[in-house]
Amino acid sequence: MGEPSGASSTVEVGGICLAYDVWGTPEAPPLVLLHALGEDASHWARIAGALAERWRVYAVDLRGHGRSDWPGDYSVELMRDDLVAFLDVLGLDRVDLIGHSMGGVVAYLFAQEHPHRVGRLVLEDVSVPLPRDPVPPTRPEGELGFDWDMVVAVRKQIDTPDPVWWERLARITAPTLVVAGGSTSHIPQDRVTEWTRRLPDARVVTIPAGHLVHAAEPQAFTEVTQSFLRTPTDPTGAAGSTDPTGSKR
Repeated sequence: MGEPSGASSTVEVGGICLAYDVWGTPEAPPLVLLHALGEDASHWARIAGALAERWRVYAVDLRGHGRSDWPGDYSVELMRDDLVAFLDVLGLDRVDLIGHSMGGVVAYLFAQEHPHRVGRLVLEDVSVPLPRDPVPPTRPEGELGFDWDMVVAVRKQIDTPDPVWWERLARITAPTLVVAGGSTSHIPQDRVTEWTRRLPDARVVTIPAGHLVHAAEPQAFTEVTQSFLRTPTDPTGAAGSTDPTGSKR
């Protein structure tokens, strides 16, 4: 797949500047992409152009990453609140969301607090919020494209998530696609597939590409995501029970 360039812009939210790239026509339904820890909007470039054939695609640099401000104050809850403000400033009331890894955490926290604002949710190789054995992060050498203080703060939260995150999973009402990376991912896959037990309308598709599914297998990821996002909903807003691979969950 190619890497068509999106239009870059910035927006002021809550006293900080967020940078974002956008693809597609303004009239198309909005789709927001949230990157992983240490990445930025550019990591979505290989799939954003294809998604933009049907959606207005927004890829955001979350606080402490890329071209957005590095304010020194970090948590995934603050990133969630930044997302709320970002959507409000752009006048986007209801969106589809794709979140990879840390971006998936931000996405499901948003879907917990604002379920009416999420049409469909895609979580790419994202664990349910359960504690894990912490491994202290090692700072790479040289100049970074993100704030290292942000990494330290966010890793602590992901290693020991707030129990409230787990308690509020039932608040998520959006049909949810979980894209698992398979056995070569460092994320325990039983914690990825656990979403089907915790959400009222969730299904899992495994693309055996490791943790960076959309980067390693952009065509497969785009195809399964597009299929899910296009699935009709019934009058109550629920999706059908057939997952994008054609199997029942």
